[in-house]
Amino acid sequence: MFYRTHSLLAAACLVGTSLTVSTSAGPHALEPIGVTKRGRDIYPAFGTIERLSPSLDKLLSPKAKLEKLAEGFVWSEGPVWVRRQNSLVFSDVPANKAYRWSNSQGLSVYLDPSGYTGNLYHFREPGSNGLTTDSHGNLVLCQHGNRQIARLTSRSGTTGTFEPLVPYFNGRKFNSPNDLCFARNGNLYFTDPPYGLEGLNQSPLKELIQNGVYLAHPDGKVQLVTGSMTFPNGIALSPDQKTLYVNQSDPAAPVIKAFSLNSTGLADEGKVFFDASKLAQLGRPGLPDGLKVDAFGNLWSTGPGGVLIISPSGEHLGTLLTGEPTANCNWGEDGTVLYITSNHSLLRIQTLVRGAGI
Repeated sequence: MFYRTHSLLAAACLVGTSLTVSTSAGPHALEPIGVTKRGRDIYPAFGTIERLSPSLDKLLSPKAKLEKLAEGFVWSEGPVWVRRQNSLVFSDVPANKAYRWSNSQGLSVYLDPSGYTGNLYHFREPGSNGLTTDSHGNLVLCQHGNRQIARLTSRSGTTGTFEPLVPYFNGRKFNSPNDLCFARNGNLYFTDPPYGLEGLNQSPLKELIQNGVYLAHPDGKVQLVTGSMTFPNGIALSPDQKTLYVNQSDPAAPVIKAFSLNSTGLADEGKVFFDASKLAQLGRPGLPDGLKVDAFGNLWSTGPGGVLIISPSGEHLGTLLTGEPTANCNWGEDGTVLYITSNHSLLRIQTLVRGAGI
């Protein structure tokens, strides 16, 4: 999630049915987006595809198009496909909720609350943000309000029980863990900008000087990978697990950095892999935010204009142009369907490539 101003909208629009929910803005009747034709749901097209290189045709069919599945979220984030449920789970960070989407059942509230389970409210954005699953298929969450990485151990209705996995660094609370990814050896990498805190870097609740990138080992040891990034955000590993990519959602330096990892899991000083400044200067909305890598090593990074598709050598192949600030993306279903959390909406597109490790 990058620094922006939210408008308070209704909670999510349920596809395929109608119900009434209560939000901070009051109750809202939710209207369907999908239209059922000949036994299948048809969803409206959304945005366009900018093709900058013929190489993109190997990743996206010329006939591919974005579909809008649901809308009305305050700021949708952190999509992850949960295989044991055959469904997508994603966050609405300001609303402190997580939602579930499936082809058969549409949309439903999955966790309420998702990121802050306390009673005193001191947060700009209290909910869960980035989500992933561990080697056993359990949901693992970046919790802004609880200021920790946690595992969902059980759920009753929409109420979850969370086990803290990484609650502190050197005895200090994190700022607001934002995004995360597991390495194959169980190492967990995550970013910790201040976006959940009122006042951001000036928040009196901030206990850590740096906005860091961290490594949590399976034995519980936590190490700082880098504290040099101003607003570290999305994070992903290359298919060979030798490079760590981290987005920086800083308007003054909107870049993707690449860090070479050593045998201990720690990194070198890193280098700028892709600079999105020129795209931002075109007036395209958004900054580098969420980040995923496909099986061929291409990066699918949200950024100015939508989702940037970048080759392993740093060539900008094209963009899924949403025309709005776009938070994150991830593959689901058989590993080739890319789901996108775009501002107030949930989108998807069929690709010709699988996500790395899927």
